[in-house]
Amino acid sequence: MLKANTKAPNFKLPSTDNSIFELKKVKKKNIILYFYPKDDTPGCTIESKDFSKLNSLITKNHTIVLGVSKDSIESHLKFKKKYKLKFNLLSDEKLTLIKKYGVWGKKSFLGKKYMGIVRTTFLINSKGKIHKVWSNVRVKDHAKEVLEELKKI
Repeated sequence: MLKANTKAPNFKLPSTDNSIFELKKVKKKNIILYFYPKDDTPGCTIESKDFSKLNSLITKNHTIVLGVSKDSIESHLKFKKKYKLKFNLLSDEKLTLIKKYGVWGKKSFLGKKYMGIVRTTFLINSKGKIHKVWSNVRVKDHAKEVLEELKKI
């Protein structure tokens, strides 16, 4: 997994705004890049809705929020519309970014072990450097915690 104080690797992924998002094209903005396991599941929905509720405060801090999972753009569009999310979601069906950022790993649920996305958030500063990483995120109050850290940049 990538660490704080390292350069965030560039990437290109399809976005729910019908474009290809490329990290290096973002200038003078911080980025909250959060990886979540699956659209429209309980924890992922809470996390996404919490970031959406705080989006106006986040954007006032010259920051954009981007959610990433391996779901398709079609799935993301339904998820975004259903919960009126105020930011874009990126689709990484081939796990390219997910693996590049080191968030694909062993998980377990009800005693069953499997590979999946480890819920992780990267706060990337306006110079493209990773400011902070949250791994194995618990969704309760996570968006507020990220906002508080964002104010320190």
